[in-house]
Amino acid sequence: MKGRSGRMSIGQHLTNGYRRFVDLSIPPLCMICEAIVAGPGACCPQCWAKIRFIAKPLCEITGAPFSYEMGEGMVSADAIVNPPPYHQCRSAVIYDEHVRGLVTGLKYSDRLDLAPWLANWMVTAGKTLIERNPVLVPIPLYPTRLIQRRYNQSAELARNISLLTGLAYRPDFLVRSRRTRQQVGLSGKERETNVRGAFRVPESMKQEVYGNKILLIDDVYTSGATVKAAARALKRAGSMNIDVLTFARVASGE
Repeated sequence: MKGRSGRMSIGQHLTNGYRRFVDLSIPPLCMICEAIVAGPGACCPQCWAKIRFIAKPLCEITGAPFSYEMGEGMVSADAIVNPPPYHQCRSAVIYDEHVRGLVTGLKYSDRLDLAPWLANWMVTAGKTLIERNPVLVPIPLYPTRLIQRRYNQSAELARNISLLTGLAYRPDFLVRSRRTRQQVGLSGKERETNVRGAFRVPESMKQEVYGNKILLIDDVYTSGATVKAAARALKRAGSMNIDVLTFARVASGE
């Protein structure tokens, strides 16, 4: 803060000097390979070129990318045969070996510094969903798992999306009512069975959920079993529109 003379105080000079020292001694690193980059939250040119951002053509409902243009508003065969309980889903990037480190870093390695940057990519991918002015609801963890990890990566993404967009952030709208196995390594059917009935809207929240537009937030869309189970719980509580936004999705995940 400047004094009445307009000059910076000694304390501010020291603070600014310390920040410059930190910037010089700990330069920003690529989020994927840790090469030095121009600024925080960036990727080096080599890593950036390998990230597969999801854009049209894609399924209008599930957001699954098509290999070729099929016309405006086209939906996948799976979305027709097995209509999901949500309205639309969008994801920012394809989940592959280049993106895996970002997901696991946030999820398991206390890389909370990644959350604001991944959330920013999600806001771009979910622009049309965000324009509906929904309430942000992260996929919850079971309480014992939350204690083990110390934080919920989906909640961190949702909280940062809220900061970027001004949308309401309501992690209390949905709870995981029973402990489930980790989905990694399970088949599509096993994933559905694993999370069936695993989510519920607390009795105290049902009045607020009723008639509300919800945007479910998760880190990765693989088979869709988790977000579908969560969407069904919200539908039973009377949500009028449920969309899904994830950071990444498996290319073949339907």
